[in-house]
Amino acid sequence: MSRLLDVSSVTIRNDLNGLADRGLIIRTHGGASPAFHPGVLERQKLMVEEKNAIAKKAAKLIKNGDAVMVEAGTTTSLIVKYFLGKRDIQLVSNSMLVLPFSRTNPGIHLTIIGGEFRPATESLVGPIALEELSRFHVKYAFVGTDGYSLEAGLTTHLIEGAEIVKKMALQADRTILVADSSKYGKRGFAHVLDINRIDEIITDSAINGDIISRLKQNGIKVEIAN
Repeated sequence: MSRLLDVSSVTIRNDLNGLADRGLIIRTHGGASPAFHPGVLERQKLMVEEKNAIAKKAAKLIKNGDAVMVEAGTTTSLIVKYFLGKRDIQLVSNSMLVLPFSRTNPGIHLTIIGGEFRPATESLVGPIALEELSRFHVKYAFVGTDGYSLEAGLTTHLIEGAEIVKKMALQADRTILVADSSKYGKRGFAHVLDINRIDEIITDSAINGDIISRLKQNGIKVEIAN
């Protein structure tokens, strides 16, 4: 790394130690490894531009003083990245991925719910998480999915994650699905919500126009992030 970046080994060592102190990496002898589960890192590499565009579009819905819930996911967590400049946002989340975007934003009042930690999704789930979510009421719940369709609704591979989404939808005035176009037509192991429980979908421009028409016919607002 010292040779590649043309800096001293002391500089590299100090930088690695600094990242380790922040919990972003784990120091090893002569190097470092990522602090996150490999599955999370792989998902973060997929559809990067689309996910950021979707997140930015979703964040525009938020006004100063709003209360929102953000479910764990690589797209949902990015929404918090675009809260910069907003004031007095009450944010409730089961995602540890929102922490880097929240800790330096004075406009966010973050409540991380309790529960059992799942490294593969950087999420908190289980009975404690569900109980704590029931204490809050919010304007928006931003949720993700492993796959969705008109016929199957929202689905996921993690049963405990499905329960979190259901509870967030109950505690919110509006439930908004943020999902890139690759998610349509895929089907996960566990059913989460029927499609008519979603008020709005924010996706990217690669989604099929016929699918958009069918979703709108079912009373679902569809927004395309550019």
